[in-house]
Amino acid sequence: MNPVDDAPRAKKIEKQLEIHNDVRIDNYFWLNDREDPEVVEYLKNENDYLEKKLKHTEDFQKTLFEELKARIKEDDESVPYKYNGYWYITKFEKGQDYPIYTRKKESLDAEEELMVDCNALAKGHSYFKLTGLNVSPDNRLLSYGTDTIGRRKYTIQVKDLNTGKLRPERLETTTGSSTWANDNKTLFYTRKNPETLRSDKIYKHKLGADPKADELVYFEEDDTFYSLIYKTKSRKFLVIVSSSTVSDEYRILNADTPDGDFRLFAPRERDHEYNIYHHEDQFYIITNISGAKNFKLMRTSEEETDIKHWVEVIPHRENVLLQDIDTFTDFLVVSERRDGLNRIHVTPFDVSKESYYLPFESETYTAYSTTNVEFDTEILRYNYTSLATPTTIIDFNMRDKTHKVLKVSEVPDGKFDSKNYEEDRVWVIASDGKKVAISMVYKKGMQRNGKNPLLLYAYGSYGSTVNPSFRRNYLSLIDRGFNFAIAHVRGSQYLGREWYEDGKLFNKKNTFTDFIDCSKHLIDQKYTSPEHLYAMGGSAGGLLMGAIVNMAPELYNGVIAAVPFVDVITTMLDNTIPLTTFEYDEWGNPNNNDAYTYMLSYSPYDQVKAQKYPNMLVTTGLHDSQVQYWEPAKWVAKLRELKTDDAILLLRTNMDTGHGGASGRFEALKEEAQEFAFLLDLEGINE
Repeated sequence: MNPVDDAPRAKKIEKQLEIHNDVRIDNYFWLNDREDPEVVEYLKNENDYLEKKLKHTEDFQKTLFEELKARIKEDDESVPYKYNGYWYITKFEKGQDYPIYTRKKESLDAEEELMVDCNALAKGHSYFKLTGLNVSPDNRLLSYGTDTIGRRKYTIQVKDLNTGKLRPERLETTTGSSTWANDNKTLFYTRKNPETLRSDKIYKHKLGADPKADELVYFEEDDTFYSLIYKTKSRKFLVIVSSSTVSDEYRILNADTPDGDFRLFAPRERDHEYNIYHHEDQFYIITNISGAKNFKLMRTSEEETDIKHWVEVIPHRENVLLQDIDTFTDFLVVSERRDGLNRIHVTPFDVSKESYYLPFESETYTAYSTTNVEFDTEILRYNYTSLATPTTIIDFNMRDKTHKVLKVSEVPDGKFDSKNYEEDRVWVIASDGKKVAISMVYKKGMQRNGKNPLLLYAYGSYGSTVNPSFRRNYLSLIDRGFNFAIAHVRGSQYLGREWYEDGKLFNKKNTFTDFIDCSKHLIDQKYTSPEHLYAMGGSAGGLLMGAIVNMAPELYNGVIAAVPFVDVITTMLDNTIPLTTFEYDEWGNPNNNDAYTYMLSYSPYDQVKAQKYPNMLVTTGLHDSQVQYWEPAKWVAKLRELKTDDAILLLRTNMDTGHGGASGRFEALKEEAQEFAFLLDLEGINE
């Protein structure tokens, strides 16, 4: 490393961590204490160093910020949707960071009622998040949750929409979501464990009562499960669901009788995942029972919900992943995935009428059912988008198959035209013979000569699939010559449930080798070269970034690792950290010797070694509850100690926020502008 470099150096205090007769030395374990002034000083020193190293890009960052801001329609509003006699609308006003929630009674021509102005609630807070808006059945009361720290511990309050006044009760340390019983005075909500933040207790609150007297109606004892409560779309049942990574269990109660007892729907079994949907006098169930890896659809009556009564509706299919359903009075809508692409299938309950798929042509599109809260309607609302197509909201008439475009997300900078871009999907043969897809977008006329900068993005965990959707901010890279690409690596469900299973637990390394194989393919096919290839991922995708820079640093000129999960062993051995116990079935439990050995072999922090690394920008939030700030901080400290290159290594800690980063829409753009300036600067692009 360059001896004159003035990068911060964290002091080393040896800490021995022993398990399974194996001792790990962690010299930066002391960074785990956010109350320690020395820790805060170190993080601030890293922030100062970042400012210094990127000072020459400050004007460019401002240019990029204004560019990003110009692509936002500052005074925007959502397409209204109707629920229980009211039209609901979300608005943004010019210069304001946060949304405003309003409604109109019966007609869109009616007077607009203000429900919540998040800008007013956010005043005086450096971070603000509102979630769980829920209106009582009589349309009079509104419950919602707010978080002003970023730790995802929400306080629920109730507002009287007739008077505009808040009721006195405050329900603390919750998920932010709540559910009204049909009596308009009973509110169910989920409380979190204050230390682990696991949502494990469902409470019943009676309006006007002291929250301390709220009745505990369900406690989830298994610390690998979390719980939540909601009401069915039919509004007939309250539903408690407990879920782990590999199992689900539901309990139901008629919403007209909130003081009754919840009834078990079907008992939990390891490796049995299911979801329930109420329709008239029966429940539909998406389930993986009896080896249905890609899930099948079954149904049963309201009264007889045990598994032995379930009847098959849609069988398991080897090449189709059943993802979700929407029920309407006369139609069943199924969302599925085949060959990586979303499909929407409509089945009339009238057996004399034929079922059909909505027609989509492209290879890089995303389509999904969206706000369909009304039951008795023939209109299906869905969103359509692609890497070069802004999100389009469409109302589709399931009876006559006509459609109406309600809104196309505007890019109001006056420059964007989707015709200027090409989209593509290419397939890569991975090192074990599996075919991995890459979706990409670039400016028309790009020459494949190995000289183009390319940003390769991936996530690859939890079965979460990164869909090829429009990302307006990335136009700042694409318009300057970048190709933006998504690697659909294993660990997602892009090619079905097996694609996920092949990228978790003892198959986790497939996620990393898939990404590396995609990178090599893009280089071999002259889309780019190692001098111009960049990688990006966040959270569990940050783990992916940490793994690839250890395994194949020579392939990348730069890497952005956002809130990266990199200290795998230490975190997964600490069951006081949020998410740890819930995630044993994703990563493995390192208390088991075999799991420990495998996880240690890829844990980015543990595998840092004396070698050259790419230029890197690492980001975190001091109050992050998902990936604790100390993971990225320790990782950067160890990289500084061991790396043998002169490449740039930067750590940005947002001292006010958590896992989601800045909460205001404009503040978040400043962070993104800085990240883009980092990448473009490495390409020698500064305007």
